Amino acid sequence: MIELDGSHGEGGGAILRQALALSMATGKAFRINNIRKGRCNPGLAPQHLSGVNSASTLCNGEVSGNTIGSTEISFKPGEIKGGSHKIDIGTAGSITLLLQSLLLPSIFCGKKVSFSIIGGTDVKWSQPYDYFKFVFLPQMNRYADIEANLFKRGYYPKGGGEIKVIINGKYTLNDEIPSILLLEQKKLLQIKGISHASIDLENARVAERQAESARLDLDKLKVPFNVKHEYSKTYSTGSGITLWAVYGEEEIDFNNPLILGADGLGERNKRAEVVGREAADNLLKVINSGAAADKYLADQLIPFMALAGGLVKTSEITNHVKSNIYVAEKFLGVKFSIKDTVISCEK
Repeated sequence: MIELDGSHGEGGGAILRQALALSMATGKAFRINNIRKGRCNPGLAPQHLSGVNSASTLCNGEVSGNTIGSTEISFKPGEIKGGSHKIDIGTAGSITLLLQSLLLPSIFCGKKVSFSIIGGTDVKWSQPYDYFKFVFLPQMNRYADIEANLFKRGYYPKGGGEIKVIINGKYTLNDEIPSILLLEQKKLLQIKGISHASIDLENARVAERQAESARLDLDKLKVPFNVKHEYSKTYSTGSGITLWAVYGEEEIDFNNPLILGADGLGERNKRAEVVGREAADNLLKVINSGAAADKYLADQLIPFMALAGGLVKTSEITNHVKSNIYVAEKFLGVKFSIKDTVISCEK
């Protein structure tokens, strides 16, 4: 039984999410206490409880302590079930955070797995759906064929967003898994993105204004700027923009893509121009850092580096990175090292 301290590092839900993922992948049971001790409302919130219960269902696991507000759970995984799984978070809880527990074990289980999930697609404190699809998933191409489709956006507070993810893994943990090497930016080819808003904001041209504000900020880069505008029917009013910078020699290397991402999220009384500029400024910071992975991508790559080895130069060593390293080392017995902003793990 692996023992984990949930207050380590960032003190939020990351340790629990990574523990669930690696527990299911390795078949190792764990106990975690002090869950979300670093938050103003410690313990399992509905979002985290949904993650625990979804993980248990996926692998026929045994779990105790899975109640709202619980600060300790024990989890014993079983065999991962292939096929289709339907999950309703029940709130605007983040779909992409939920997937951090489910994606890795599904990739390496040797079965085709799909998830249809209802919840928040573009909400605070989590990567938006477009970042997940266009920045994170390209890194997973080395491990699996993954198809992600968005059917409805879900903004705070009502959520109701719908996505489907289909996973066909190329490897099991008994195979030699490709390592990750992201150290140099190479040539900036273009800036891409999606600026979106609920249909009730169309007359105010919110999506266009977000995109134009970002374009003006990024014009100094002198590369093509291709950002789509989208409006959709949603349960709650909302907007956002995700941008990603694409690098390569003369074109992108799909076997080892280098894509940096950033986003901005709309809020009540927050002008569209501010949202667009926020996303652009965040992207510029990553580009100017010389990093080959933004800080959000880096922390999500940690468990895959633990399984396959790798070197990643990121824009910032965050507490999420440190928390995920803590969990990976506990489950896999590997050792990470950090020098400046370069993270390494040898197999």
